Amino acid sequence: MRHPKLIIAGIGLAAAAAAGGAAAAAAAGGPSAGSAAAGHGATAATVRTAPATVAGTTETILVNSGGLPLYFYRPDTAAASLVTGGVAALWPPLTSAAPTAAGPGGTLTVVNDAHGHQVAYNGHLLYTFVSDHPGQVTGQGVQDFFVATPGLTPIAGSPAPAGTVPAAPAAPGYGY
Repeated sequence: MRHPKLIIAGIGLAAAAAAGGAAAAAAAGGPSAGSAAAGHGATAATVRTAPATVAGTTETILVNSGGLPLYFYRPDTAAASLVTGGVAALWPPLTSAAPTAAGPGGTLTVVNDAHGHQVAYNGHLLYTFVSDHPGQVTGQGVQDFFVATPGLTPIAGSPAPAGTVPAAPAAPGYGY
């Protein structure tokens, strides 16, 4: 009878060690933390534009200060993120109390929600994808996430004032 208890205790310790290892890797900037930490920003986040290949064509997209592509989640509203739990682990929200824009013509705002100070572009809450690297777009269309572009039109009811959105329409399939 002691043997099954030891196995269960060992499994529990292994799970705790794995969780601690993941936390240690995150604190040390390990591979799983690099992308996730880049999506989050306790300080000012910069949203800028950069060229990237999306679905076989070169597009101008929004990226964070680390060059990671930024995405929006189609079911979100201008006031609340619907990304939670395991999905939020794969799609870390871009957070910052004071975001800045370097290139895109839309409006950046901050939405205080479950993720803290989440950055929105034209009312679309922004996320990164843990499988991406700077200049690489791998999350387009995955789980209803789409690459954010400068021409992304405002969500109805978003705080984007008239005249701040570029006149050029979003590329087909990359916005609403």
